[in-house]
Amino acid sequence: MITRRDVLSAAAAALSATQLVPRALAQPIGRTVHILTGFTPGLQDGLARLVAGQMGGYADTIVVESRPGAAGRIAVEAVKNADADGSVILFAPLGFMMFFPHVYKTLRYQPRDFTPVSTVASTPTLLTVGPKVPADVKTLADFVAWCRANPKHATFGTPGAGTTLHFLGAMLGRAAGFDFLHVPYQGGGAIQDLVKGVIAATVMPIGSSLGLVQSGDLRALATTGPRRCPFVPAVPTVREAGYPSLEDLTWFAFFVPAKTPAPIVDKLNAAIQAALRTDEVKAGMVKLAVEPDAIAMEDFARLIASESDRWKAIVEATGFAPTD
Repeated sequence: MITRRDVLSAAAAALSATQLVPRALAQPIGRTVHILTGFTPGLQDGLARLVAGQMGGYADTIVVESRPGAAGRIAVEAVKNADADGSVILFAPLGFMMFFPHVYKTLRYQPRDFTPVSTVASTPTLLTVGPKVPADVKTLADFVAWCRANPKHATFGTPGAGTTLHFLGAMLGRAAGFDFLHVPYQGGGAIQDLVKGVIAATVMPIGSSLGLVQSGDLRALATTGPRRCPFVPAVPTVREAGYPSLEDLTWFAFFVPAKTPAPIVDKLNAAIQAALRTDEVKAGMVKLAVEPDAIAMEDFARLIASESDRWKAIVEATGFAPTD
């Protein structure tokens, strides 16, 4: 079974080895292309626009549309039901394919309804604490001890229940032996309440709180990546902190409907890889606090299957009841 470490090692080689767009594929397709994202403007939308802005080799006009609702599933279902001609594309976290099938009883799509084209970036999750937690709590071990001693205050916020972020927090509580109460939010509400001292911690993508961590308003205790994050190099990984089961990355990727012809998929993939090589995209990803992370198509499909099995076991272990 392919591991996340295998994929990370292969990703850099795949990106550097990608060839220039073949001459036969160099002409853009002659229609407007729509890239759908499932959330209100934020990291995902900004990343989609950044990459799409450098994909002129694929289409003359590319429109990025946010279609929020149903935890992002509205956009996924719209792409599933679109014409398989390369004119409607999904840009989404891998969780839509590898995680949602295990947390929703009724899901009007399956991973087999899509062809994975390419990942473009990844980001670790950051465990961050705010002023509700005493200033002498400086490490994850300190925080676990504080939570055990203050069970009524051991709370963490995420963008929603039933997300991978929710489960990462729950996994920490289970692994460390304390009740870690989840508080779901929409948008940036979790970070706002963290700063105000309403909740003790957040489990969020690193870009959500990076500026406040750098300013000293918040404290980052651990990242979930397999190695230290270059945006917060002083912050240890969960593996270094003694919780390797929490190791995880959020990947963002492009998908098309399953029956899209292979030449169109190849053309789209080539345009994405070309965009990722541009200085504009590289600089933009730094501002968004994500790292370029392009995985070869054959490895991409294997990654989804591997991660799906992993998250299925995690969901079942927590006793989470799938929702509608």
